[in-house]
Amino acid sequence: MAMAQPADNLAGGFPSGFKVLPAALDEEEQAALLDDVLAVLAAAPAYQPRMPKSGQPLSVTMTNCGPLGWMTDQAGGYRYQAQHPESGQPWPPIPARLIDLWVRHGDWADPPEACLVNLYRAGAKMGLHVDQDEEAVDAPVVSVSLGDTALFRIGGAQRRDPTRSLKLHSGAVVVLGGAARHCYHGVDRIYPGSSGLVPQDKLPGVRRINLTLRRVTRG
Repeated sequence: MAMAQPADNLAGGFPSGFKVLPAALDEEEQAALLDDVLAVLAAAPAYQPRMPKSGQPLSVTMTNCGPLGWMTDQAGGYRYQAQHPESGQPWPPIPARLIDLWVRHGDWADPPEACLVNLYRAGAKMGLHVDQDEEAVDAPVVSVSLGDTALFRIGGAQRRDPTRSLKLHSGAVVVLGGAARHCYHGVDRIYPGSSGLVPQDKLPGVRRINLTLRRVTRG
């Protein structure tokens, strides 16, 4: 595992518990994790999530791995469930490499139960939101970036609070723990062509993959 140092630009303005490891995974480790992700997608193909009220599609497609998977649609809203919404099959296991990242950086005794896999294409983004569908509300969220660079933004506990932004390159790991666990955050844009990691012959149009590890139930 590559030696990871916190980003220097986190000296001020970011919430307590927000940690960025900008080079947590070297190129070889990124490629190995990408192979794991491709195996997850083969077992649980990506699908189109939709907003609960309007039914409007999110700009990302997604899948999950682990005992539980996060999803959203117009009929059921935001929730976790144990089966893929289209195949009805259980989600595949969380790859060991991701479990290792949780152990190294999550600082939480219980293992993750869900890994949300978001696939970003050109123009995709993620609006400001707080992850709050888990019972284990104090467990950290550990996020891994693969592929094109993303402009990540984080604010405070209220949507109107001031925000700060930073670029997340392929191989970066972000931890939302402590106060940061309850702060609004999102992805304003990606920078297409900034990485050649994601194979276009296998994932046409996908430029960035974000893997988000979560503990759902209380231990």
